Amino acid sequence: MALDSHLLEILACPEDKGPLLYFEGEGTLYNPRLKRRYEVRDDIPVMLVDEATDVDDAEHERLMAKAEAEGVAPTFEEG
Repeated sequence: MALDSHLLEILACPEDKGPLLYFEGEGTLYNPRLKRRYEVRDDIPVMLVDEATDVDDAEHERLMAKAEAEGVAPTFEEG
């Protein structure tokens, strides 16, 4: 089950307050600015900085390429 679209519109990184990329198939929300991934467990985003995982450059590039290829948009527009 995917996260609710209304929830996605307001989800932000708890550290930098910026938008995230939601990868439904991987069950993660990703902050490309900090290269940090937040897990989605049982359709509940775990938005705790202490439980987030940092990704290396190769994983960052993979996620960004996947976002572009699949049209994954940020959870909201900054501005």
